[in-house]
Amino acid sequence: MTEIFIIVLAVFFSVNMGASIFGVTFAAACGSKAITPKRAQCLFALCVVAGALCLGREVTNTLEGGIIPAFIITPKVCIIILFSAVLSIFISNILHVPQSTSLVTVAALMGVGLYFDQVEWENILWMLPFWIFLPVAGYFLTYFIGKMIYPPRKINFWIYEKLVNHKSRLKAFVIFSSCYNAFSVGTNNVANVVGPLVGSEMISPVIGLLVMAPFFGVGSFLFPGSLKTSSEKIIPLGLLSASIICLVCGTLVIIASVCGVPQSFVMVKVAAIFAIASLKDESGHGHTFKKPLSKKVIYNWILMPILAMGLAYVLTWLLFQH
Repeated sequence: MTEIFIIVLAVFFSVNMGASIFGVTFAAACGSKAITPKRAQCLFALCVVAGALCLGREVTNTLEGGIIPAFIITPKVCIIILFSAVLSIFISNILHVPQSTSLVTVAALMGVGLYFDQVEWENILWMLPFWIFLPVAGYFLTYFIGKMIYPPRKINFWIYEKLVNHKSRLKAFVIFSSCYNAFSVGTNNVANVVGPLVGSEMISPVIGLLVMAPFFGVGSFLFPGSLKTSSEKIIPLGLLSASIICLVCGTLVIIASVCGVPQSFVMVKVAAIFAIASLKDESGHGHTFKKPLSKKVIYNWILMPILAMGLAYVLTWLLFQH
């Protein structure tokens, strides 16, 4: 009975993660009207599976035993980890705010580890610069690349001649780059649910990645609200800016995956969207981050991991004290 409940919880977690991540993966393509949401959902599912099978093993290994020792992750503890993480993601989806699934998962693992005083702090400290630097890098790389392209002028006019004036070519490229983003999600974020399952010895890494990845695509159909937040409410995206965002973010997340770091794709991607908003807003950086929606997204990123960590700690205490 415990195993069945864990599988149900893992599927629900995958569905909610897929919903949250899809919103920012195809925000560029859908926001620029390059593809319909339904087609984007199908491509998202296929590319996530491909990414998980190709490069998802390293992050799975990290979440299996790199945050807390694997021997702690019994089936009951696995339930606590998954429940704490999925509740935070579910709340974010209800609020239509894209959430960092990786940080929420790591926070839930740390909540359990704090109770047992078994957190692998050396690994946490090694990964911390990735969590801070990559969203910052996504913001500034996108901003400076965009600055080179906008506004049109003599030095960059060739870009408009070769790309902007060929709408079909640019449209195809932004769809390809969005698929590249979905592939990068598969290399990293599917491990968030598979890692605890592997740690509890319920499933092998390859089978876990193959089984859970398709449920990310299911989530994109059930909770499409975060797509609208990312693609329309923060800033309407053009084809060229969409392509810049996709290339920058996908590359940064794949780098993290190769290094075995569970990285927040959502934070990197939304930071890049913020960069385009700052570039197009004459008031600059400060005005973008003062917008109510921007504050809502940032506060959610901070509060939900804390909620997951606290809930995991309390549930672990209740389990082992009573």
